[in-house]
Amino acid sequence: MPPALHPRTAGLRLSFSDVAVLLAASAGAWWMHRNGNDMWWVVAAVVGHFFLFCNVFRIRRSLELWWAAIFVINTGWWLSQGEPGWLPTMAYQVSVTLIVIAIEMCSPWYHGIGAQRINRRLDEYLNDEL
Repeated sequence: MPPALHPRTAGLRLSFSDVAVLLAASAGAWWMHRNGNDMWWVVAAVVGHFFLFCNVFRIRRSLELWWAAIFVINTGWWLSQGEPGWLPTMAYQVSVTLIVIAIEMCSPWYHGIGAQRINRRLDEYLNDEL
């Protein structure tokens, strides 16, 4: 098997571009809120979860997509009920976030923050043996 182009890594991942995106999204959400856009929180929720899933807990793409689908359905439901605010949506979405993180942390593919302590099969993952 040929060597991987990018070796697998574990733990928290943070780059200059990550910080730049977080700052830009924060500024955008703040600007939307300040200008009376009731959907400002969507920017914060989506970008915040993207960072959490990709950089902190390093969630598999399939779980990210499940979270995103549930977020769209959840947000759509509350919008259809005339409740565009962040609280009703996020009150339910936080439980989905915790479930996704728990599923990932219990898997042999977990390579996010604390993986060295949590994942007994981390070396197999890092060596592309799973």
